[in-house]
Amino acid sequence: MKYLHTMIRVQNLESALDFFINKLGMMEVRRREAPEGRFTLVFLATGPGESTIELTYNWDPEAYDTGRSFGHLAYKVDNIYHCCQRLMDAGVTINRPPRDGRMAFVKSPDNISIELLQEGDSL
Repeated sequence: MKYLHTMIRVQNLESALDFFINKLGMMEVRRREAPEGRFTLVFLATGPGESTIELTYNWDPEAYDTGRSFGHLAYKVDNIYHCCQRLMDAGVTINRPPRDGRMAFVKSPDNISIELLQEGDSL
């Protein structure tokens, strides 16, 4: 068995891409437009060969509840304080700042929790 990806539904594809690409620094690795199903899939990764997340955008408006069974996405960062400052400067709210030099939480425009973890020892 091999892990493939995590899928999250987004209500506004452009704001989701702005968050994941421009603010978190991920890259788009694949996109699929499905006119017959009226949806777009965008796959993002932190680098070549890395695991992906799939953003699913349904063209017809639909309200999504954040499911209780989904916790959060987690990513390692080189410097938790620099990363959080860069995100704050870009207008992202830090829900749990890195008080311990190890962990922080932010939310995407669709209220998906993103955990940021310091690589290596706490700063």
